[in-house]
Amino acid sequence: MSNGQPDAAPSITMYGASWCGDCRRAKAFFGEQRIHYNYIDIEQHPEAIHEVERINQGMRSIPTIIFPDGSILVEPSDAELADKMGLRRTPARDFYDVIIIGSGPAGLTAGLYTSREGLSTLVLEKSGVGGQVGMTRQMDNMPGFDTGIEGAELARRLRNQAERFGVEILQAQTVTGIATDGAYRLVRTADGNEYCGSTVLIATGSHYRRLGVRGESRLIGINIHFCATCDAPFYVGKRVHVLGGGNSGFQEALHICQFAEHVTILEYAPEPKASLVLQEKIRDCPRIDVLVNQDVREFLVDEHRHLAGVRVVDRVTGEERIDHPDGVFILIGMTPNTEPFAESIERDSWGFIKTDETLQTSIPGVYAAGDVRAGSAKQAAAAAGEGATAALMIRQYLGTLVKV
Repeated sequence: MSNGQPDAAPSITMYGASWCGDCRRAKAFFGEQRIHYNYIDIEQHPEAIHEVERINQGMRSIPTIIFPDGSILVEPSDAELADKMGLRRTPARDFYDVIIIGSGPAGLTAGLYTSREGLSTLVLEKSGVGGQVGMTRQMDNMPGFDTGIEGAELARRLRNQAERFGVEILQAQTVTGIATDGAYRLVRTADGNEYCGSTVLIATGSHYRRLGVRGESRLIGINIHFCATCDAPFYVGKRVHVLGGGNSGFQEALHICQFAEHVTILEYAPEPKASLVLQEKIRDCPRIDVLVNQDVREFLVDEHRHLAGVRVVDRVTGEERIDHPDGVFILIGMTPNTEPFAESIERDSWGFIKTDETLQTSIPGVYAAGDVRAGSAKQAAAAAGEGATAALMIRQYLGTLVKV
């Protein structure tokens, strides 16, 4: 993905503008599915307006998206984009033994276990297959990979392994809720479909937490980002702030530094929370600074809806200043993806799903594993382990249904 004029090599090109809601939605779709594209902002590149008008017979309709095969979509829906990208959205059967919501390490590991046992298994995924793992630059603590592995490569291998055992994966599926019908469990999606199975595993993981300060929501996807793997290339030769002094913040700062001229890490607490190994790597990088006791109060937005500054207060001195980075990456933790289940499944005070010792939720036959589950370790290796455990528990549960 790049920002400016299209690359010479064939790729997807999107013409859009920062004020266009449909453009933001299309960018979010490509980002969720990890599809690379060239983005041309017609406000920053006025000459591109003529190309948009030429394509649309005089109309300035955006987003206008051009694909490598020469085809064009104008103001497409997510469903149209999914169909164009060849994402499978239609199930092969009407009923499944196991329906898994989420395709991260927990979901895919559970799927390959259940499918290998001969259980019909369907995985529903809203975003890119692999979950947050697929957006992690490098994983050095995944068992079996002694030199580490890129997150995208691990996600690819997990998918290939699951599909080799017969797991069916449907993408661009936004789950809106779970219901019961006697012994059956129903999963409903935003497009009006309903999937029926004997059991359900919720493995929806978590999403990036926001600061919740003024100006943040207006700049997300423009100058505020949550995925360095996706958006660091936008900041070649520029200055970037990373908010968050944990492992994610430090690791992503190292990645951003490959593109940016300078990176400043701002940590709210008196000391960084990152591992000592990562802190040492940061100290060895002259283009990265770390500031602690930093309270970000506001993102200033200019008339073009771009970042005009970051208002920061030093928590020790009380001094207030305005920083002027070109972009900001917020990496301050995760919030569980449990909104669709808020009314049906018991959760803890943080929104994570409660389970018993078998990983079963408050609904019999519905299980949870991985980062979405209360008490989970929030690590990829642990999530994979929970996925395997959940698969074994599901198999035992299905065995009791057969005996009835």
